[in-house]
Amino acid sequence: MFRSLRRTLGALCAAAAVLVLPLAGGAPSAAAAEAAAGAGYWHTNGRQILDANNQSVRIAGINWFGFETANHVPHGLWSRDYKSMIDQMKSLGYNTLRIPYSDDILKPGTMPDSLNFDGKNTDLRGLTSLQVLDKMVAHAGRSGLKIILDRHRPDSAGQSALWYTSTVPESTWIAGLKALATRYKGDSTVIGIDLHNEPHDPACWGCGDTSKDWRLAAERAGNAVLAANPDLLVLVEGVQSYNGVSGWWGGNLMGVADHPVRLDVPNRLVYSAHDYATSVAQQSWFSDPNFPNNMPGVWDRYWGYIFKQNIAPVWVGEFGTTLQATVDQRWLAALVTYLRSTSTYGNDSFHWTFWSWNPNSGDTGGILKDDWQTVDTVKDGYLTSIKAPGFPPGGGSGDPGDPGDPGGGTPACAAVYTVSSDWGGGFNAEVKVTNSGTTALKSWKVTWTWSGSQKVTNMWNASYTQSGATVTATNAAHNGALAAGASATLGFGGTPGGGGVPSVSCTAT
Repeated sequence: MFRSLRRTLGALCAAAAVLVLPLAGGAPSAAAAEAAAGAGYWHTNGRQILDANNQSVRIAGINWFGFETANHVPHGLWSRDYKSMIDQMKSLGYNTLRIPYSDDILKPGTMPDSLNFDGKNTDLRGLTSLQVLDKMVAHAGRSGLKIILDRHRPDSAGQSALWYTSTVPESTWIAGLKALATRYKGDSTVIGIDLHNEPHDPACWGCGDTSKDWRLAAERAGNAVLAANPDLLVLVEGVQSYNGVSGWWGGNLMGVADHPVRLDVPNRLVYSAHDYATSVAQQSWFSDPNFPNNMPGVWDRYWGYIFKQNIAPVWVGEFGTTLQATVDQRWLAALVTYLRSTSTYGNDSFHWTFWSWNPNSGDTGGILKDDWQTVDTVKDGYLTSIKAPGFPPGGGSGDPGDPGDPGGGTPACAAVYTVSSDWGGGFNAEVKVTNSGTTALKSWKVTWTWSGSQKVTNMWNASYTQSGATVTATNAAHNGALAAGASATLGFGGTPGGGGVPSVSCTAT
């Protein structure tokens, strides 16, 4: 999202006929043509994206933000169950989900905030933020939605012009991208990674300065991602300014003509642009006397030429508006026409994910209204002609490993804290530890911090230390080894009573 004027409320808290075109290298087989498009991992061919059976596909999706904020989890889960959200997206005809995140969720033990477990999200209780992402990926795969992961911010504090900051170096950025590529390797629900959201001044394209040249940084990061998982799409946004011409953050891809991104694995590159209306910020083209007829020329200049010259696929990763101003309504109608209707062009079209699902996007609003349930049918209606068929259910082999060292075979555990009795002067509680990964555990450790003055008086089935309000409990000799899916329970007494239930982090070896 273009953040210079963004009022980040979020940080605070049909189907159409498919035209299958002849492709270079021959048409798909009859058997493949009979199957629903979207199978497996995807690759590119000129300006089109093709599935594992060489059938063309169209990304027609939605952004759902929150992982990148201090909540460390998608917003709205204080109101609804995550499965019902994903199912509703699918029912409205969106086939892809772009999930913004910050590197904070990759840190071991990062826990989500503002999750409602009262009859909803019950399977997320005790999970880290990254384990919640695992659950979302799994349900999206079962529902037939594809996912694009978007490295939106270095940390939850806010947007950054460059892909690194003084506290989050490039090495951390690349390590995080590689970890996610490895974590979901073999799960084709996750089709690609958007390397960094909205690079902007002083970021440059093709200037040769390795500290500022986004094109070179995208090559370093993209090749690292592909070394970890060569099946992924690498999505590269633009910058703000090129040769003195400025536009939206991440929306200027003029430099591709002279300085294309070079990746070690062919047919994996997708260029991405962002475009917004006046509810986000004013731009000179909105006051052009020829508006909105001038807009196709603007889009051609900044990013559309890449598609029209058959250089690579183009994905408009973000576009949105409150739709309150007439100029914004005309802008959105013009953009939808420019993106090419599915009924006329099939999947030989621009790809897109609308900003946003969330109603709490301050300068655009969302597809959902403020109750997190009701659909803004007017806004959603603008997108009808560019929605595309959904994809068959698929995915991988289940939840991957622990966020401390993402990867399919890494030990992982989850913990749930329950108060069994409380008599005011004291209480008894237990913590259930479950091996949530696919490999056996040798040992586990849980940590929590009380908000009050509670202290452990005795503990069984684990040893513990307490420093201030923080307790760390380590397995006993007899219950550290846990097979995949197995559980162990520790119990303890404490004083005084009346304390709340803290979040518990779990680490395993």
